[in-house]
Amino acid sequence: MDWVISDELSLTVGHVVGWVSAGAIIVGGVVPYIPQYRQIKKTQDTEGFSLLVCLALLIANTLRIMFWFGKHFEYPLLIQSVIMNVAMFLMIHLCVKVRNRNQLVQARQRIFTDFEFRHFWNWSDFQSYMDCMLVFTILISFLMYFLIDYLIFVEAIGFLAVFTEAMLGTPQLMKNFNNKSTEGMSVGMVVMWTFGDVFKTLYFIFRDAPIQFCICGAIQVTVDVLILLQVFFYRNSSEPVRTGHSRGD
Repeated sequence: MDWVISDELSLTVGHVVGWVSAGAIIVGGVVPYIPQYRQIKKTQDTEGFSLLVCLALLIANTLRIMFWFGKHFEYPLLIQSVIMNVAMFLMIHLCVKVRNRNQLVQARQRIFTDFEFRHFWNWSDFQSYMDCMLVFTILISFLMYFLIDYLIFVEAIGFLAVFTEAMLGTPQLMKNFNNKSTEGMSVGMVVMWTFGDVFKTLYFIFRDAPIQFCICGAIQVTVDVLILLQVFFYRNSSEPVRTGHSRGD
């Protein structure tokens, strides 16, 4: 009887741990951007946040959703991608609204249908960002529909999805290296990335996620650790750090 109770207790604890881990995976990726959103809304200033971060995450998570149709993985990872896309659109909406409000002189409207490469992802209205991602999603959907039986294509989509996300910290790493300084970078934000990416990578490994997730998770953790090492090595050449800068800025 004791061993039956013990097994039932272990099973219950295992379920609870699994649910908590799944919940953390679903919302964990969005959490670091909540303070950034609140700061922009409070200060009405988008300085220090690059919309290219939103572009990279939208592409990465849209590709991940398409990858799911070709090779099913756990639902928490799929739900995470949907929630992240919603969060990034909310960030874009706020940034565009603040940026337009802060313009002293009304500039010429730049929209997606102008098809001017020099203004790509720097449009004047939120609808243009929606249109761009809609076109991208339709294109990838058609490719996945017609090529879903080709394993190489499906695996390549999965790799591109997680690799794009894994490279988000690289611009910040290179910026610090070129400046030999971490001035203006939020150390607290990088620490949050690191803990989140370590947890995410361990989740991938223990839950037998596709190999692309594990490899690119490891890359992401490596980039985070290198940035933290830069904080140590460049500490004497940096002024006190300020908050407000984000990954990929």
